[in-house]
Amino acid sequence: MKNNVKDSRGEIVIYKTSDKQVRLNVKLERETVWLTQKQIAVLFGTERPAITKHLRNVFKSKELDKKSVCSILEHTATDGKTYKTNYYNLDAIISVGYRVNSRRATQFRIWATRVLKDYLVKGYAIDKKRLLKQQEKFIELQQTVAFLKEKSAIPEIKTQMHEILSIINDYANSMTLLFQYDKGKVPVYKTRKPRFVLTYETSLRLIDEFKKELITKDEASYLFGKEVNEKLAGILGAIYQTFEKRDLYGSVEEKAANLLYLTIKDHPFVDGNKRIGSLLFIHYLNKNKCMLNKAGKPKISVTTIVALALLIANSDPKEKEIMINIVTNLLR
Repeated sequence: MKNNVKDSRGEIVIYKTSDKQVRLNVKLERETVWLTQKQIAVLFGTERPAITKHLRNVFKSKELDKKSVCSILEHTATDGKTYKTNYYNLDAIISVGYRVNSRRATQFRIWATRVLKDYLVKGYAIDKKRLLKQQEKFIELQQTVAFLKEKSAIPEIKTQMHEILSIINDYANSMTLLFQYDKGKVPVYKTRKPRFVLTYETSLRLIDEFKKELITKDEASYLFGKEVNEKLAGILGAIYQTFEKRDLYGSVEEKAANLLYLTIKDHPFVDGNKRIGSLLFIHYLNKNKCMLNKAGKPKISVTTIVALALLIANSDPKEKEIMINIVTNLLR
């Protein structure tokens, strides 16, 4: 079977016999293919009168409606002149193909049956797989809403209710986009590959500058940013870890989400883990040009980042995956 477009009029080679003795240029119009009686005869290795007889029987038995499957189209003959000729679409071609008694017609029936079977089996498999994916996304959305509802009852987070509702709304919108993508309504989402590498030395410099600024505002003590056993180095190592020379976290979104989560959850500093985690998170996204959307607005507001930091701090370690999913989906 070939899908080789010949010119702008839509002529296409659609079927070729296994012995390569038949090669037809057929018209592709109105989402179907069209052949003349002569071409159908060549296709099935028989004479034109036989095709005329079979078509007559197809219409007589009301298997097909002639007006629906037959159309008068222009045909350029070998003499270069253009004539109006009756063409028959794929429905008529298949009906005749199952009536003609010839070797080539048998080959066609075998091919048509195989194609139909593949379509039914593979089509079903694809639809079933897509349905399961959508069920998984719906369950994920339910779990996220339940998770946020549960955490919103914590006194420390109650003050962030507006941001929590914003997270639910944004997360639901991101899931809607995924559903739309499955239906072919939106472009494929491509994860952004990181270009900027956040080093241990750069992180310490940023934290030191941030600490000085907070101290001048009387918003931090000397314990702020004091590292515990070089835990930050271990966190950065985890963000950039590889398996078989491939990054375990391949996208900016995944690295940023894990950076925020681990910096808050693993307590690498005596004081200021949430603020430092948010600082490194924003810096990393900005450097990788992933903080703003196409409209030039932040994908995640500062107040939402505060709410995320509180959620991470109050989450159970078993809930790491759901927190990572929330952050990465918001960044999309």
